[in-house]
Amino acid sequence: MTTIERVETFLVAPRWLFVRVETSSGIVGWGEATCEGRSETVRTAVEQLSELLVGRDALRIEDHWQVMTKGSFYRGGPILASAVAGLDQALWDIAGKHFGAPVHQLLGGPVRDRIRVYGWVGGDEPSEVRDQIAAAVATGLTAVKMNASGRMSTVASVAEIDGVVQRVAAAREVLGDERDVAVDFHGRFTLATARRVAPLLEPYRPFFLEEPVVPENSHLIGEFVRATTTPVSTGERLYNRQEFLPVLQAGIAVAQPDLSHAGGITEVRKIAALAEVYDVQLAPHCPLGPIALAACLQVGFATPNYLIQEQSIGIHYNLGAEVLDYCLDKTPLTFVDGYVERLTAPGLGIEIDEHAVRAADKRGHAWRSPMWRHRDGSYAEW
Repeated sequence: MTTIERVETFLVAPRWLFVRVETSSGIVGWGEATCEGRSETVRTAVEQLSELLVGRDALRIEDHWQVMTKGSFYRGGPILASAVAGLDQALWDIAGKHFGAPVHQLLGGPVRDRIRVYGWVGGDEPSEVRDQIAAAVATGLTAVKMNASGRMSTVASVAEIDGVVQRVAAAREVLGDERDVAVDFHGRFTLATARRVAPLLEPYRPFFLEEPVVPENSHLIGEFVRATTTPVSTGERLYNRQEFLPVLQAGIAVAQPDLSHAGGITEVRKIAALAEVYDVQLAPHCPLGPIALAACLQVGFATPNYLIQEQSIGIHYNLGAEVLDYCLDKTPLTFVDGYVERLTAPGLGIEIDEHAVRAADKRGHAWRSPMWRHRDGSYAEW
């Protein structure tokens, strides 16, 4: 029996939490339990959940997932779901290494040979948008995602609305008709403003409009879906199938679970199957580190309704470390013509530089979410 002997966590720059699970057979699995701005809290949750795992058979992944998610009276939420996600990824990594196969092979085998990826671009002014998208295109990316805006008034001004349209227009100008731009509302818009803006963006054919309302207002997303012909996406702040069901029923086109928040590989596979029933594509959220990205890709290679994969190489949050800095071999996560080729190594398909991780953990990080306020001093969604 491959028994779990030790669970460790590492808080590493720029804002990530890695999980290391060691077994009696010497196999080590890695996962990522990052919860941006709350990773220290998740670290404690991982330590508590590890009490349920140490001494147990590492290969009983589904059983462990059931116990970790349902073994206490209080369940769910981003902290617990992120802790479970990191441990779940590590267990799948162990299983793949145990059987000498990439995780997607254990999930039923590949349904594709490569996965399209996109990158995030910033820029508050149209000229900045043009420059940053041009730089992304120069790296070979065929799709990008941009924020629709910075902070937004609850009832947007004409200038705010025009600014959104001008930035998306600038993006389309650079990208042409052969590349895609997704527009992230980031939950910063009220429903009224989001419905007002969406039709104005339709001439620029966005790939999708993301998170038009905050997740606690998911009951309103159907009204937004009916206000536009553009595909609508959401899900980075939804943590299980039960939370995804209402937005799927409301008519979203793209589901975006985060494999480091939504219960890991085990739960996201189930979310994907549920989404398929509603003719919805999967495009997992992943502005995180290499382990989260590898876990996403493993699911993608075995999931029919997988649209595209977010990745965060070069993102503005990556201060102090980059995505590939903790990988011994950067080749598996190299992008060619906007795609990443199928990972073939056992487990998650990447090899973590444990020395670099341990050194980074000694330095740690204390990343926190930005705090914005409106001109009247009231809190603004970021």
